[in-house]
Amino acid sequence: MKAIILYGSRYGSTRRYAEELSGQTGIPAVSYQQAPELSGMDTIIYLGGLYAGGVLGLAKTLRSFSLQDGQKLILVTVGLADPGEPENQNNIRASLQRQLPAKMLDRAKLFHLRGGIDYQKLSFGHRAIMKLLYQSLRRTPPEKQTAENRALIETYGRQADFTDFSALEPIIQEIEGGFYV
Repeated sequence: MKAIILYGSRYGSTRRYAEELSGQTGIPAVSYQQAPELSGMDTIIYLGGLYAGGVLGLAKTLRSFSLQDGQKLILVTVGLADPGEPENQNNIRASLQRQLPAKMLDRAKLFHLRGGIDYQKLSFGHRAIMKLLYQSLRRTPPEKQTAENRALIETYGRQADFTDFSALEPIIQEIEGGFYV
């Protein structure tokens, strides 16, 4: 089986998940920026950090790729908000729909992991955006806030790491299992 783990990570949570998944499966992990030709792969696992409504590098990586019969595509998002919340899953799905053709998205197996944030490591621009967003959200009545918004308010200005490598187990089972498109 020819397989590859690709990842798009800006601050490290997604890269750490990709490296751990690589260590547990023996499948090489590389940044999407160094992605090899994907047409010869049997299994493509893409882990991408969620940033401003998009999955980092996903559209660029799969832009000219066409999923063939027999190929397996596993998409894994990594974000700050709790992926167990249905509202967050719906938001992630909407983001993926904006980035991928429906046919490809329908054939992919989706997983969602929780990452983290460290405000000290954010770029100046990202810190400024987060500050504006935080100030705006604080003025929103609690009953109108989404779970994702509440998570942002709770973690604002500090380091929060929700990385859980045990959450990789269903992905490993999927890689080893029989989901073939």
